[in-house]
Amino acid sequence: MTEEKAAPVSGSIMVVGGGISGLTTALEAAEVGYEVFLVEKNPYLGGRVAQLNQYFPKLCPPTCGLEINFRRIKDNPRIKVLTMAEVEKVEGSPGNYSVAVKVKPRYVNENCTCCGACSEACQGEIASEFDFGMKQIKGAYLPFAMAFPARFVIDPRIVGTEDGKRAKAACTYDAVDLEMQAKTLNLNVGAIVWATGWVPYDAKKMDNLGFGKHQNIITNMMMERLAAPNGPTQGKVTRPSDGQAPSSIAFVQCAGSRDENYLPYCSYICCMASLKQATYVRAQYPEAKIYIFYIDLRAPGYRYEKFYENIKKDPNVFFIKGKVAEVREDKATGNITVVAENAVTGEKIQQAVEMVVLATGMQPTAAVQKLPGAVRTTPDGFILNDFAGGGMFGAGCANKPADVVSSNQNATGMALKAIQTLVRR
Repeated sequence: MTEEKAAPVSGSIMVVGGGISGLTTALEAAEVGYEVFLVEKNPYLGGRVAQLNQYFPKLCPPTCGLEINFRRIKDNPRIKVLTMAEVEKVEGSPGNYSVAVKVKPRYVNENCTCCGACSEACQGEIASEFDFGMKQIKGAYLPFAMAFPARFVIDPRIVGTEDGKRAKAACTYDAVDLEMQAKTLNLNVGAIVWATGWVPYDAKKMDNLGFGKHQNIITNMMMERLAAPNGPTQGKVTRPSDGQAPSSIAFVQCAGSRDENYLPYCSYICCMASLKQATYVRAQYPEAKIYIFYIDLRAPGYRYEKFYENIKKDPNVFFIKGKVAEVREDKATGNITVVAENAVTGEKIQQAVEMVVLATGMQPTAAVQKLPGAVRTTPDGFILNDFAGGGMFGAGCANKPADVVSSNQNATGMALKAIQTLVRR
């Protein structure tokens, strides 16, 4: 009888995605002794959490949770961070994967001190993707104040332009390198955790809700940026059409969720996100009226239920159980009339407000960008974990809709599963 030899096992783990789930997975694995490659497609770590104004359960600003994680990553030599990087190819089997990672040029090297001279030298502006196009920034920019890595980025659109030349000339540290090229790294790892997160569902697909046609209709993630101190309005919630303070706002729940034509599932946290955003508005405008149109309200857990109960006590917050059928704009004022049927009374409601926020759902990134390798997903794009087979796992919102706390708990579990793949008997 001959003993079958197992394939050689790599002692490294790759985590794809640098949002809160990816950070947690990487840190949990690295802090017990494993080498981790953390691959992030953006020029910064932090993912969707970095874009929020506050997050549950304590309504902390992103700096509260991200800063300590960034420090832990910086202090841990076992974690190799690759930003502006995407996985192109995965070959092999559990314990022995060969992964090709393409790293795009940042056009700024490690000499950068974040002095900002390159940005000041630029004369033109581009739309900020971080702020969903609600703000204009220079072509040389720092993604946000506490971005990690703490290094500026040159947008490829200004490379080869006069602004690109100005940015390079302004840098006294020789940090701007406009000749930087894309490169491909071939890495050997034993396990891969896909913490690829989520994207807001495209609200333009829901023609009856008017997003993209009426200026004073925004999405819930846009609302987070408006309320954030580092956002396009320095934290002041204002109407996009005229910059005025809204005296009334409607929140439209399940905008694209729980609908066979769009996202058939519940996105778990949208209800709580709208209730949280209602507190943003009420803190700034005590007299503002808030109307929340919903199919069902979901407050998963004791803390969320308590939060919901407190909001219900507010005399200026009105809950209407009914699915919004359409919206109409008053061309003269920019105000929006929300049309719905009250599911309790059967009455047709037409509520005029100055601004509308659509609670668009979570769509897994894998639904809009196919993952390489033998990653299995549901029809909706959520990763299916094969714990018996091992090797590759989905974490956080790549696996199912979740809040920050649940994502962290899940990511810790996936770090353990990745480690178990390496520890072969």
